[in-house]
Amino acid sequence: MTQAVDLWVCPICPWAWITSRWLKEASQVRDIDVRLHVMSLAVLNEGRDLPEQYVETMQKAWGPARVMVAVEQRYGSEGLEKFYDAWGQGFHVRNERDDFDAAIVAALLAADLDPSLAEIAHSDDIDGDLRISHHAGMDAVGMEVGTPVIHVGDVAFFGPVVTPAPKGEDAGRLYDGVVAVASIPGFFELKRTRTLGPLFD
Repeated sequence: MTQAVDLWVCPICPWAWITSRWLKEASQVRDIDVRLHVMSLAVLNEGRDLPEQYVETMQKAWGPARVMVAVEQRYGSEGLEKFYDAWGQGFHVRNERDDFDAAIVAALLAADLDPSLAEIAHSDDIDGDLRISHHAGMDAVGMEVGTPVIHVGDVAFFGPVVTPAPKGEDAGRLYDGVVAVASIPGFFELKRTRTLGPLFD
């Protein structure tokens, strides 16, 4: 039986992008249906004492998250997937990060979606819906973690943080292992020092 896997991502997070690529690979070798959702590091970090440079990044982070919600409302989950695929290829893989507004428009055009949706990036009209989506993913794991967040049935967890995205059966084995350990009551953390930055190959 196909297993539903719900993935919450903030569009500016490179680790979430890699996790999304891993799950795409895993879905080719495991009977899973991956459903994409939007969270926002900007929402997560509201009211926190942050370094000045990070505050600026969080201000910019609102834009693409708002647009993702607007895309999902207009085009459904298929449109959301198309936008995120195009966004990630530009913003993360090609490192087109100097101008968030330009990156949003480029992703909308590449995904064959209405480029006027980019206007919502600078409006708070959709923030209520963004917060609902954010909390649907985050409340089950708590606010001490970031993105990605995955729900598999009644099991919710942060991660995995991995680079580069495993391919083929390696992706399937990672899926099996992550879901197995996360399903153990009382299991909270498995971690080692990160020695690599995000790799998008």
